[in-house]
Amino acid sequence: MKAILLAGGLGTRLREETEFRPKPMVDIGGRPILWHIMKGLARFGVRDFIVATGYKSTVIKEYFLNYEAHTNDFTINLGDSHSLKFHGDHDEADWSVTVAFTGEDTNTGGRVLQVAQYLDDGPFLVTYGDGLADIDLNALRESHARSQRMGTVTCVQPTSRFGVMDVRPDGSVERFREKPQLDGWVNIGFMILEPEALGYFSNNCVLETGPLAAMANAGQLNSYRHRGFWQPMDTFRESTLLNDAWRTGRAPWKTW
Repeated sequence: MKAILLAGGLGTRLREETEFRPKPMVDIGGRPILWHIMKGLARFGVRDFIVATGYKSTVIKEYFLNYEAHTNDFTINLGDSHSLKFHGDHDEADWSVTVAFTGEDTNTGGRVLQVAQYLDDGPFLVTYGDGLADIDLNALRESHARSQRMGTVTCVQPTSRFGVMDVRPDGSVERFREKPQLDGWVNIGFMILEPEALGYFSNNCVLETGPLAAMANAGQLNSYRHRGFWQPMDTFRESTLLNDAWRTGRAPWKTW
């Protein structure tokens, strides 16, 4: 199964980190969050990646073009580029990474459609390049296969950002609840789509309000309910939270 990683957004709410690089390249423990997502997928055998880039795409291109130098010691005789020798190896040696520029302002669904030329004839995975989760990809695949639908989205029940009060009809406070779980479900990415689903896409559509909504209306969209860890990286505070978790050895998404 190939995986499309959406890595083209501006990351405006993380401006402290994204002024000079795209959000998927913001580091967690010295590695881009994009790398962490790929490592989690590779654990389940997904090692063929298509990175759909946009904002500051050259940063992503440079990272993967020079991946060996980023991850290994090396020796080079200056003036003789053919003398380059890398020392050691890494676990990503069997990864295949296609980096495709999909436009500065293209919406998420349009990015998927643009890189569809690099897919094969089987189902494929689509996820966002800025969210981490301890997804059981085997269970997600099984849910998708059982559904016999064109697509499956992974969803979670988020918690409220705030504590809430339960208030009686007479105005008295019954109790406080600290950041309770909300009733609704949100799409966190980690979507599996059949090739036929691409018929719902258009050149510059938004993934959720365009093809996914149309598939849901047609009864062709399944949901996989994830009850484990999920954390997006939308703000500097969330970036700090993820880095602290990695530094202290409490990173639930590190399943490899």
